[in-house]
Amino acid sequence: MDEHGQNVEPKMTETELRENGGPQCEELPSSVQKSIKCSVRKKKSLRARYAYGVIFLLTNIIAWLFRDYGERILPMLPYSKACGAEERECNHTMGVLRVSLGCFVFFFLMFVTTCNTRKLYEVRNTWHSGWWTMKFVLLLISFVIPFFIPSDYIQLYGELARVGAGIFLILQLISVIEFITWWNNYWMSDDRKKSSCSIGLFMSTVFYISSVCGIVVMYVFYASKTSCSLNIFFISWTGVLLIVMMVISLHSKVNRGLLSSGIMASYIVFLCWTAMRSEPGSEKCSPEKQESGHIGWSAIVGFVIALCAIVIATFSTGIDSQSFQFRKDKAQLLEDDIPYSYGFFHLVFSLGAMYFAMLFISWNLGSLTRKWSIDVGWASTWVKIVNEWFAATIYLWKLIFPVLKETKVMNHEETIEEV
Repeated sequence: MDEHGQNVEPKMTETELRENGGPQCEELPSSVQKSIKCSVRKKKSLRARYAYGVIFLLTNIIAWLFRDYGERILPMLPYSKACGAEERECNHTMGVLRVSLGCFVFFFLMFVTTCNTRKLYEVRNTWHSGWWTMKFVLLLISFVIPFFIPSDYIQLYGELARVGAGIFLILQLISVIEFITWWNNYWMSDDRKKSSCSIGLFMSTVFYISSVCGIVVMYVFYASKTSCSLNIFFISWTGVLLIVMMVISLHSKVNRGLLSSGIMASYIVFLCWTAMRSEPGSEKCSPEKQESGHIGWSAIVGFVIALCAIVIATFSTGIDSQSFQFRKDKAQLLEDDIPYSYGFFHLVFSLGAMYFAMLFISWNLGSLTRKWSIDVGWASTWVKIVNEWFAATIYLWKLIFPVLKETKVMNHEETIEEV
């Protein structure tokens, strides 16, 4: 009884509701029941992301095992041959491509079955977040079937995987640039306090100093001889891109500050370093010397880091569907909306399957890949250099395009006024 003599029904917490269950659920308003159900489904959906990430990581490990130790695992399968017309063994390139094809098929089927999912109460949301026994069977079938496909078709998949890996790199670049833009807007916004802006200026200074130091270190280790003309060109052009981005960012019409350009400068310096690090160790301008029959701890640690980087890059790009929307609508996220785009998530993972295949075989279908190595060779070097140049081009276009668009609109308005 309350102070007015009326009966008061006790309120139940979500924990009590779960423990008691049954008739007590009917005592809650329908809106509260719907909110609890949506919260449970949303948490289940968010946890499912990490399960798919673990599947992708295990797929990478399996591909590596088939590449380096394939003959010991399944010696009866002739997947290690047929790398081209020469019919020679190519260090299990076919094994990597077959594992990659299985991973691609699984995630592409998940993309087809979850594309355009909008609400948490849809059946496709349940399929994405649950039904793990059935998905395990589907995954097993997807991995077994490619080992019975003729090598000629696997070779064709390898050619297509190059295109898919290139698309993945473009998506990754856009995601990175959007993150840099968000970080710059967060720290250098006009609404932020002076202390926050000071932190932003300090961070931009750190990034630029790191970029300059990185260029100097690359000159010392990778371009110490005049005969290393290609590396000298790579490093020098990276320095030119750094200066161009800084000048355009500080231009009065652009006025984007130094933080975003500083972060982007560090990123392209890192890409340049990884590109030259991918050069074969036998080259005279590469400090990484290959010792026949000996694998050091540095090679093993570098391989593990690179493997984790592949998974993290794929996972972070997959959950960043907002960066790829053509219309930036600021619609409020409803309670029963899915927390991220399932279709885009699985599409990125399917492209990531093609990407890790190219890294394991160094983008060359007929190459001999050394054990405990990843993404090493001239093909890998040029892919990363082009990736660096493309990243700088996209970033500069994002700086210049708003100015060009504004100028075009102003000219159009002046023409209308004159008429």
